[in-house]
This record gives sequence, structure tokens and C-alpha cells, in this order.
Amino acid sequence: MKFTIYQESRQGTRKSNQDRIGYSYSRDALLMVLADGMGGHLHGEVASQVAVQFLTGFFQREAAPSLAKPVQFLKSGFIGAHHAIIDYARAKRLADTPRTTCVACVIQRGIAQWAHAGDSRLYHLREGRIKARTSDHSRVQLLVDAGRIREEAVRAHPERNRVLNCLGSAALPSVELSRPTLLHSGDTLLLCSDGVWGPLTATAITRRLSKSDIMKSVPELLDLAELRAGRDCDNLSAVAMTWAENTASEFPLHISTRTLELNKVTTEVGDLRSSADQPLLSDEEIERAIQDIRDAIRKNSAR
Repeated sequence: MKFTIYQESRQGTRKSNQDRIGYSYSRDALLMVLADGMGGHLHGEVASQVAVQFLTGFFQREAAPSLAKPVQFLKSGFIGAHHAIIDYARAKRLADTPRTTCVACVIQRGIAQWAHAGDSRLYHLREGRIKARTSDHSRVQLLVDAGRIREEAVRAHPERNRVLNCLGSAALPSVELSRPTLLHSGDTLLLCSDGVWGPLTATAITRRLSKSDIMKSVPELLDLAELRAGRDCDNLSAVAMTWAENTASEFPLHISTRTLELNKVTTEVGDLRSSADQPLLSDEEIERAIQDIRDAIRKNSAR
């Protein structure tokens, strides 16, 4: 495989950053994942942390060096993360279970498949156009689908943040899966939280991402979203990948996995320690929280 990948998360004007992002790749497979902890629920940052760590850890175990069944991997990963969040809440005796949206994508043999629960999105862009995007599991998306409001009205709708499907809720999440999608050289996949897509039109997203390579265009996209959101700027996070399998030129930041060892997996994931926006937690409390997260993930990984 050959691709360029970039990820970034910003706090916006919120008191903390409850978004989490990550990616992991072996010689023959790539996983990207983004989770947006739900701010209305206690410990939203824990739920998103569990989701990203569970999926990337699951990938590290299963991609040897490819996944046997990508669709089953995505289904099991989401459900496993959901149960890990619930187990964490039970172990900590929390009054309410943390919750998070999640979107993840697997690329293998040049074919992308993705899954999501909630309103974190994936955009598939080709030649300056949106070829596909996920459909939000939200109240306002139901109104759009029913023809009661226009897509352009979503950003200002009072119920925009009412998510109907997520990980960590009392009900088992409904994991929506895409069809297998063959990638072309130059295709870009963007996973982003609603803090990114919320203030922007589809045209603004495509124009910005088509302007230059993702190493420059994604930070500019986040800048634009921050500017347009103003004082009410949510957490903003994005993971973007441009497929370059059949590209003749060698962009300096292209990643080529062809020479990786069979059992080698590279992973880039942040955790609570890398979030400078946790002023209410001491270093000791952060370490305990991380260990509790690991315990919950380990328990569910063994099932």
C-alpha cells in the first residue's frame, strides 16, 4: 500500500477535548478511527478513548498482516468497544454511562469499507467531488430525509446535537456499514467530528481539500471551521488519507508498507496524557483512568 495520512485534534472553545483519533497499519491493511465523546454525558472523553483504543488494539491483533473479514472486524470492533465502555462505567460505579459517536474505515487490497454510529462523518472525495458520505444518526437527519428541512438548515437547527445512535448507550448500537469501495489513486477519505463539518458547507469542504495535499489542506480546513464557528467552536478533529497506490511520483510524506515485516503494525493514537486540556485531573488521576480503560478493554478483548 502507498498513501499519505494526516490527523489533528483541536479543543476549540470548549473546556476540554472529548474527541479522540487514531490510525494503525500493517503491511496489507490500514485502519482509521475517530470518536467524539458526547459532552452531555459524564466522562465523554473516556468513551471516545475506549472506542479508539479498542479498535486500534483489535486491529493490531487481527491484521496479520491483513484482516480475514473487514466487515466482521468493524462490527465486532464497535460492539466490543461499546461493551468496554459499559464495563468501565460499572467498575467506576458511574451514575451515567459515558457515550461516544464513532466512525472507522478499513482499507485492504485497495478496497475501503467503513462503519459509523452517530454523527461523526466520513467523506469520500474523488476529483474535487464528494463521491460518498455517511448519513448522520441524528434527529435533524431524520427531518432532512423526510423532506421537512433542507440540508443547509442542519447547522442552525436547535436539535442538531440530538444523536440517536452511539456507543455506550443503554441500547446496543446500530453499526451502519458501507459497501466495499474500490479506491482510485488520488482519492481522499476524510473522517471528521461534527465540530469540523458542522460550520462548513459541502462545497467549502471539497474546495479546501482539493486545493492542496492533505498535509496542508486539512489544517486549513480546521482553521476555516474554527473561524466560522466563532465563540461556539466545538472540538474539531479529523483523520484524512489520500490513496497513492498507483501514483508514479514519490511525495516525500507518502507511506509505503511494501517493505514492512509481516507482523509489524504501526499505530498513532493519543490518550488522556497527551491531552493538555484536562486541568481538573492530576497526573495520578490520569494514570489511574488510563489503567481502568486498559482493564475494561482487556476484559472485552478476551471475549
